[in-house]
Amino acid sequence: MNYELFIAKRIIAAKQYKSSISSPIIKIAIIAIALGIIIMMIAIATGIGLQEKIREKLSGFNGHIQITNFDNNNSEITLVPVSKKQDFYPKFSTVEGIENIQIFATKAGIIRTETDFEGIILKGVGQDYDWSFFEDYLIEGRLPKYANDVSNDVLISQEISNRLGLKLGDEFNILFVKDNPSKAPWIRVVKIIGIYNSGFQEFDKSFVIGDIRHIQKMNRWEDDEVGGFEVLIANFDEIEEKSNEVYLQTASTLNSKSIVEKYPSIFEWISLFDNNIYLIIVIMIFVAGINMITALLVLILERTQMIGILKALGSSNVSIRKVFMYNAGYLILKGLFWGNLIGLTILLIQKYFGVITLNPENYYVSEAPIYLNFGYIILLNIGTLILCLLMLIIPTIIISKISPVKSIKFE
Repeated sequence: MNYELFIAKRIIAAKQYKSSISSPIIKIAIIAIALGIIIMMIAIATGIGLQEKIREKLSGFNGHIQITNFDNNNSEITLVPVSKKQDFYPKFSTVEGIENIQIFATKAGIIRTETDFEGIILKGVGQDYDWSFFEDYLIEGRLPKYANDVSNDVLISQEISNRLGLKLGDEFNILFVKDNPSKAPWIRVVKIIGIYNSGFQEFDKSFVIGDIRHIQKMNRWEDDEVGGFEVLIANFDEIEEKSNEVYLQTASTLNSKSIVEKYPSIFEWISLFDNNIYLIIVIMIFVAGINMITALLVLILERTQMIGILKALGSSNVSIRKVFMYNAGYLILKGLFWGNLIGLTILLIQKYFGVITLNPENYYVSEAPIYLNFGYIILLNIGTLILCLLMLIIPTIIISKISPVKSIKFE
């Protein structure tokens, strides 16, 4: 053990250290470090968590990239069919990082019950549909299976179920207006076999998932005609790159659009979270650093006589500065320990119990989502420790100004 570390440990263990004038200032500095790491952890965990949840829900209802007919239709309803006979279907082999490609079609309809009615969008899907998203949000029943025969089974949201008083196993009518409004509408009798709750109110209030063959028949499409294709990619961070690659690999009569392009306002909004996180980190580290500088200055002034004695015994300024840097490092680590302990406890409680709820109309989620990754927690702790220690180099310069003769007489 080097002697600087030995002296620092003796200072920390001394009774005078705990009952001195600097004691409350040291406690405030430790609390500042702890609060800083707690706030930074919460900001990162909730910020990234909210971004990931919104991305997940948007891609769950739309896929990461949609390939449709090249036209000026900007609605959620597919009007002009696309042939399934494409080079990229059923396997998109020309672009790497594609997990699945699935057919879909959408049609506006009205649910009619004995007492009420509601406008909805029927999203028709086929056998190749990836149900992993709805598996996570299924709260009752089971997922549909669309095999050889046309199925009347549908998946509806809890919001639609509650508004219309529908339960699992109920049958109800969906009316679809024909191209000629003067003619009687199409009527489909469907059965609820599953109820989901994604918490994304914009979609939950309107989407019903059913068999695509109903839409094909009502629109008088051929068996190999669909509304479009949804492409699911492995890594969302590559969505812009993959979207461009998909666009280049599709025919000129087709158009491909990523969910970032389809919902620009939502992605612009969640991109602001990154700026907020960076700002919070900078402010918290600055506040913690200022508190540590204050605590260290008080410690140095309080130990002026000790500094004088060490200098008289031949210790260099650098050596004495190390003593106080070790001391400050101990205080920072103590603050980080309690900050991590409290911060992780808060995050785990929220992750598994959802104590803090949010308004789905404003935030697209019903509770504050938490993203936990020990990688960013470790980096955050290391970064805080290094930056605070670097800030503390400046106040230790005062040690070089202390005269041994004057400091030994100092009281």
